[in-house]
Amino acid sequence: MRDTGRKPRALVVGLGIAGTAAALRLRQIGWEPVVVERAPARRAGGYFVGVFATGVATAGRLGVLEKIGDRSSPEAVAYEVDRAGNRSKGIQYGELPGNPRTALRGDIEGALFQALPEDLEVRYSTVPVHIAQDADAAHVTLRDTAAGTETTEDFDLVVGADGMRSTVRRLVFGPDANHLHALNYMIAVSLMSEQVPGFRPQDGLTLAEPGRSAWVFAFTNHAPSLLFSWRTEDIDAEFTRAPIDSVRAAYGPQAPGPILGHLMTQFEQAEDFLFDSVHQVRMKQWHHNRVVLLGDAAWCLTLYSGMGASTAMAGADLLGTMLQRHSGDLPRALDAWQKRLSPFISHQLRSGVQMRQLFTPQDRAQQLQRSVFMRLRNAPLIGPVLKKQMSNSKDFKMKTVDIAAP
Repeated sequence: MRDTGRKPRALVVGLGIAGTAAALRLRQIGWEPVVVERAPARRAGGYFVGVFATGVATAGRLGVLEKIGDRSSPEAVAYEVDRAGNRSKGIQYGELPGNPRTALRGDIEGALFQALPEDLEVRYSTVPVHIAQDADAAHVTLRDTAAGTETTEDFDLVVGADGMRSTVRRLVFGPDANHLHALNYMIAVSLMSEQVPGFRPQDGLTLAEPGRSAWVFAFTNHAPSLLFSWRTEDIDAEFTRAPIDSVRAAYGPQAPGPILGHLMTQFEQAEDFLFDSVHQVRMKQWHHNRVVLLGDAAWCLTLYSGMGASTAMAGADLLGTMLQRHSGDLPRALDAWQKRLSPFISHQLRSGVQMRQLFTPQDRAQQLQRSVFMRLRNAPLIGPVLKKQMSNSKDFKMKTVDIAAP
């Protein structure tokens, strides 16, 4: 650090879960974070998010667990359905091993944001356009997109928490093509204004077919969230038409039937939605000199893993711990942070690819395997045995690891 008589200054890029958690943790250890966000205001709402034990432990240390809450309903029932409307018992997300909490992304972001000190500086409509580093500082040129102005400021650390298509990563680590790994799947996500007719508000639904699936995630005291997930051989072509047209094409040419038709209408009428290709971010190194990447910018696990929110908070928590433990020695702090976190994240990346089969079977063989598993999982005698086997599997045990424990 250049001046030991002042607080070290950090630029946090992105006001999502990772960025807000990083700003909170940095302030807790005596740093002076400045947060910049591309959007003109903080975004509320969001869609379904699972919070496993890794995230629960971190949220507790950050002091936001109670505010995040749990939107799981004890009266919820999950159903496997088909286009004709037939239904059978499924598995609720909260019934998975470890009993993950269910939340909206906005629940987590809002809880973290409310925990920030009132005097912490947040600049909206602001993006980095150039980052230069030397022994003294990271010199960052920031553009105010609303005012059309640019300023260059010095920071001791830059935290890139600006998502899968991170601007910070492109500026410092190179083009997206070097780091994004396509899974050849698409997702379309929105909140629903009306539950599928014939189902209760707290009911969850899954329609799984070879290469495509549709999910309804139910919440307590909130409208459900829907997810379309499908395999594609041409990601670029998916973006050449309206999102609803891509959804209809992916689930055709068969007639959608009453359930799928309702979900398509709900997506088409949604005021806010997410439509994107599914990529993992795979990098050998998440930091370079005074710049560090965090969350989806560094290790996007995809929603199939269920660990995106948990690892974003845990990564931020651990970053603060290592910076405090190795105060005044930034290279050592960042090396120690990555050394502990990297094996854990590598496992979650591998697990995310496997978990995709639960969300969307790739072909008829995987669909058959999934159907058999669902029937056995709900069988009176075999079901408890399978549940115990899942709980003892490495994939689910790793979702309970408190990787950021001091």
